[in-house]
Amino acid sequence: MEKASLTEAALAAKNVKAGETSSDDYSLPTLPSDDIRQIMWRYSDRYDFQMMVQSARSVARGLVANLVAQGQRNTHEWTEEKNTLLKAFDESGITSMYMNMEHGGFIPGPKNVVLALVAFELAWVDGGAATCCLATNLGLSPIAACGTQEQKDHYMSLAAAKPAGDTRPHWRAAFNLTEPLPYVGVETGMLNGKIRIVEWEKGKEPIIQVEKRGRFITNMDFAKFVTAAVDSADEKIKGSCMVIIQEDDPGVFDRGAVTKKMVHQLSSTRDPIFSMRVPASRIIGGYKVVDGVIIPNWSHSDILENVFRRTRVPVGIMTSAKLLSAVEPIIRYQRTRFRGAESINPGSPRYELGIQLKEDSQHRLIDVWSFGEAGASLGFWTERVLDDFDAVEEAKNEYFKSQGIDTARAQMRAMAAVEKEASELVNLEVMGQKDSPRYSELKENILVNFVAYDALLNVLCPAVKLWNTSTGATMLREAVSLMGGYGITEDCPGFLMQKWIDAQLEATYEGPESVQRRHLAATMTNEVFLATVKTWVKEMRVIANQRPGTGACALGTAMQLWLETINYVKTAKDADGSKMYSGTRQGVSFPLADALCWLLAARALILDTIELEEKGGANPNIASGLEGYTRFYTDMCHVLAARATGESARLCADIVYGYRRHPAWDSTTPACCYSIGDLDALDSLIPGIGSTASACTDVSEDGKHPIKAGPCANCEGIEKITVLRAKLDRCTTGSRLAKDRAAVALTKVMIPEALDYPK
Repeated sequence: MEKASLTEAALAAKNVKAGETSSDDYSLPTLPSDDIRQIMWRYSDRYDFQMMVQSARSVARGLVANLVAQGQRNTHEWTEEKNTLLKAFDESGITSMYMNMEHGGFIPGPKNVVLALVAFELAWVDGGAATCCLATNLGLSPIAACGTQEQKDHYMSLAAAKPAGDTRPHWRAAFNLTEPLPYVGVETGMLNGKIRIVEWEKGKEPIIQVEKRGRFITNMDFAKFVTAAVDSADEKIKGSCMVIIQEDDPGVFDRGAVTKKMVHQLSSTRDPIFSMRVPASRIIGGYKVVDGVIIPNWSHSDILENVFRRTRVPVGIMTSAKLLSAVEPIIRYQRTRFRGAESINPGSPRYELGIQLKEDSQHRLIDVWSFGEAGASLGFWTERVLDDFDAVEEAKNEYFKSQGIDTARAQMRAMAAVEKEASELVNLEVMGQKDSPRYSELKENILVNFVAYDALLNVLCPAVKLWNTSTGATMLREAVSLMGGYGITEDCPGFLMQKWIDAQLEATYEGPESVQRRHLAATMTNEVFLATVKTWVKEMRVIANQRPGTGACALGTAMQLWLETINYVKTAKDADGSKMYSGTRQGVSFPLADALCWLLAARALILDTIELEEKGGANPNIASGLEGYTRFYTDMCHVLAARATGESARLCADIVYGYRRHPAWDSTTPACCYSIGDLDALDSLIPGIGSTASACTDVSEDGKHPIKAGPCANCEGIEKITVLRAKLDRCTTGSRLAKDRAAVALTKVMIPEALDYPK
């Protein structure tokens, strides 16, 4: 192991003289280990998950790393070398991890967390390899989420990896939603793919013709079947749906031209063309016939809602994995930057720490690291909620089945009827009444419990995808810049250049940033979710009292500010009299969605750090260094919380003040109540009056106006928001000291002599 000098450089960074000590000084023994991750991400009790992580890591840092090092990213085509990935996925168990036990899988229970863990390990080395792995699961997801039992049994079993000696064909899936320009990426509700009935003999199943063109479709070089979104072009078929197309169906199964993408080259991507006849039983989720018309049980948009809720989260985690993977290569580069120079002697601070002698390099790396940790914490928090939600959703489906509620519209009505009860459930949590009979009654109500989970996940899932990929891509650019000129070379350690450009694609997968913001704009004002945020404000207050160094105080205030801003814009009008919050007012809703995402990420990291502090002592592998890890993560929480609350507050203030017209020196300006001199005198009696007084006070002693456009804007109607904003700035006290401490710890951490990939 290589260890930085703990002498002159560390002391200089903290302005501590030799011989003196500091109570803030601590050491970070090594980079976070698997034991730490298992505790923070809550899978230390899942041996099967741990083994799956090791299997995925073996593939990633072995075969995948070698493929990248050998230049396989330099070709668009799916080569024989790239095809070895599929065999490695099968042999390692990655292919079958998504399957239920009855379909050939080996991991019991929900699989959202383990799927994300595998994506994390593969993306640590290459995003294309992770996408190649996830794409088959994406193709199967419509069937797994909404398919009939017959469809699930048939296709899930075909897609599971076969044991040695089993000669049955192994089928891989592809997911086809997007279509050729001008429709690609524009609107998932606009479908050019069509279906129509071509044969319907009495007493027999209808045969439908599927016409579909695809754009940017992953796995098309080897997919045996495709789940495709289509719309009706026949009056005897109502609405849209998704259908299953097999390679051996009658008609044209054209895999299409290779997509000449500059990213994710270790995944197969083509623009296919399909013109095929399939039985109506291939409509995913089945159908019913009413008055001679086929009515699919699931529209394509209903299926997408179920699918993307789960599959977009691992994509966000992939970007966070890239950020965390950059930490070790950057530390190594910074420390060895000047070694070999004639004037740099071994043992000297410049030899031991190199660029890390400078505070800027330390601080910027802390930013990269904290963003990666927060994104991973946010993503795995969401995956755990999804795992819990699976059982709740299954219970809800059974309830609807028993009540004969079998249409999407009827189900929505049933859930809308219990929204007030769901809000009450959350409010009881706010008031600390979990032991009350009413709370138990509501918690046991299947629909109430489902609506509470649903409201949370409707925000968390798009938030992970939005925040992780948007901020992650920006911070990966920062990571590359920290490598100097080395960062933009093909042989840059850790493949940072490739990871940076890969992140640009991840930001568009399963809906670009605007799609995630639209989703959040529609769901984050849900009363059940807003009640949940109130519980978080209280939670942060409690944490701030017990652990003031986490930044929870600032985060609680920022959450309260966000809530006040939401409440304000929901009823306010702008200076022109237009409603501020509406579906088309994206200049309001989109920034508020971004503001919320910052807060969610900071909260997730704080809770994971507390988990490490409380549970780490029971693990002998990390117990001796637990204090150092805990203090480092606590300081990182404080750094991230300050950044998150600052960004969130800035966005909220921009909305609240930005849509108010600035006053001018005209006849409408009210008479002056106080002069500037009066306010200066009153400030000694009423501290702060000068910052909150009416705009008409901006007048000098001689009655003249200052040289500017008009009086200072007032805060009429937004006084509470103004006070919270001022309070929030004070709540960030100490965050820069935390960054200094974390930066010094960064100079002391031990790292391996060399990266463990490529081999």
